Amino acid sequence: MSQQHSAAPAPTSAVATVPKRRDWWRDAVIYQVYPRSFADSNGDGMGDLEGVRTRLPYLRDLGVDAVWLSPFYASPQADGGYDVADYRAVDPMFGTLLDADALIRDAHALDLRIIVDLVPNHSSDQYEWFKRALAEGPGSPSRDRYHFRPGKGKNGELPPNDWESIFGGPAWTRVTEPDGTPGEWYLHLFAPEQPDFNWEHPAVGDEFRSILRFWLDMGVDGFRIDVAHGMVKAEGLPDLGSHEQVKLLGNDVMPFFDQDGVHAIYRQWRLILDEYSGERIFVAEAWTPTVERTANYVRPDELHQAFNFQYLGTHWDAEELRTVIDRTLDAMRPVGAPATWVLSNHDVTRHATRFANPAGLGTQIRLAGDRALGLRRARAATLLMLALPGSAYVYQGEELGLPDVVDLPDEVRQDPAYFRGAGQDGFRDGCRVPIPWTREGSSYGFGDGGSWLPQPAGWSELSVEAQTGEPDSTLELYREALAVRRSTADLGAGDAIEWLRAPEGVVAFRRGEFVCVANTTGESVSMPAYGHVLLATGEITEASGEAKVPADTTVWWTRA
Repeated sequence: MSQQHSAAPAPTSAVATVPKRRDWWRDAVIYQVYPRSFADSNGDGMGDLEGVRTRLPYLRDLGVDAVWLSPFYASPQADGGYDVADYRAVDPMFGTLLDADALIRDAHALDLRIIVDLVPNHSSDQYEWFKRALAEGPGSPSRDRYHFRPGKGKNGELPPNDWESIFGGPAWTRVTEPDGTPGEWYLHLFAPEQPDFNWEHPAVGDEFRSILRFWLDMGVDGFRIDVAHGMVKAEGLPDLGSHEQVKLLGNDVMPFFDQDGVHAIYRQWRLILDEYSGERIFVAEAWTPTVERTANYVRPDELHQAFNFQYLGTHWDAEELRTVIDRTLDAMRPVGAPATWVLSNHDVTRHATRFANPAGLGTQIRLAGDRALGLRRARAATLLMLALPGSAYVYQGEELGLPDVVDLPDEVRQDPAYFRGAGQDGFRDGCRVPIPWTREGSSYGFGDGGSWLPQPAGWSELSVEAQTGEPDSTLELYREALAVRRSTADLGAGDAIEWLRAPEGVVAFRRGEFVCVANTTGESVSMPAYGHVLLATGEITEASGEAKVPADTTVWWTRA
């Protein structure tokens, strides 16, 4: 294990969380930071925690409530940090535990909360438990903490079952035993460098309860749980009986995903979280077949929020949007959990590029499409998202209107799925390119030493510097929208909306004195003028009580 443990700040009550309103998470706007691509403080081309810390005032001024940090733990980086070698240490690439402590404290001083990633489904193959399991050989207690199995076939040369890795190929890798002979196989639903824990073993649960307390004592305000639908596998690890299993994800309950046993784990975790002051929260990354099954993760004694992947995958289409919004609110209402809304993250093509292309291409797109159309729709989709009841997530750079970088040369790509040639699309690098801060300078102000992925020419005018103070810029739209959302009583938390009559292709709903209209068509439409225009993504013209809403435009009204 890393020796950074000795540098950990002593857990004391002085590490306070942000003293905000009760149930803050029910309408929070949470900003995702992908640390290696946010800000580089030491000029090595990689973003780091100190870089994030220096940019916290920007996030405060943007108007978000919390910052979610993608993994910064000690890791060989076989999967961008989601292969953790030490859950209680910071990878030197990102800094030290003292840097993490300073980041948490500075965020709290700015009334920002910090949410960190937790990766409980699997570890790195460099985790001490796994290295010990390999060294001790078959039958050792250490192997029981993972899924080691003998192979099938005459000499054990075939995998134990037919499960496939999300990254392509079998979900099993055969090890060479200490005596040099081919031996058992171990399960890894992702990369071979990410062996799955066996959550039936009590030591695994004990370890993660300890990890939770370590970071809670450090002062973090919550955890985003990676692969929250994993961990528990069906008894006996039965064959699935089909190939191209990655295409089934999100459509069926799999023997390795969304098993009911995960909920007992989360009920135990919730008891720990509730011991701490400051309303700390859990957020589930749970890929489930339906939003109704997602609701199981956010029952009152389990997690607080779950990502709404059904909404993320919805096209810019009024009928689809209404259907997903209704199903989401209907599913969350019985369990008393807030709906969440998200348009982009570190695993999917940025929505400014998705909406620039025809519907039906999925969430991994390698076509630039119509840039102007994509940006127009992205801005409108953002205003619609921020008007819905519940909590919203913003992925770094979307407030700048950044497109996905779809033309990265093959030789610079670093997404591990890209090199495996099957399974999950390996083009996530396009949404992970470091964001631009200034018009000029090395890497547009990301850092003094270039950037780990090349930034496109032309990003100068998309930078924070270029957009700040420009009234029509996407950055100023986000700033104003978040300010209006925070100051408008009818926005934020809630569990219902009132749909209004609207032309085909238009989403229109009321929340108290507030009205949101989103025109998803390619033509202007006439609507009633619902009062005073608070904000719009296009030019609204009004006459005789009617308002003309341009194509791909969202407008906020209030009668107050």
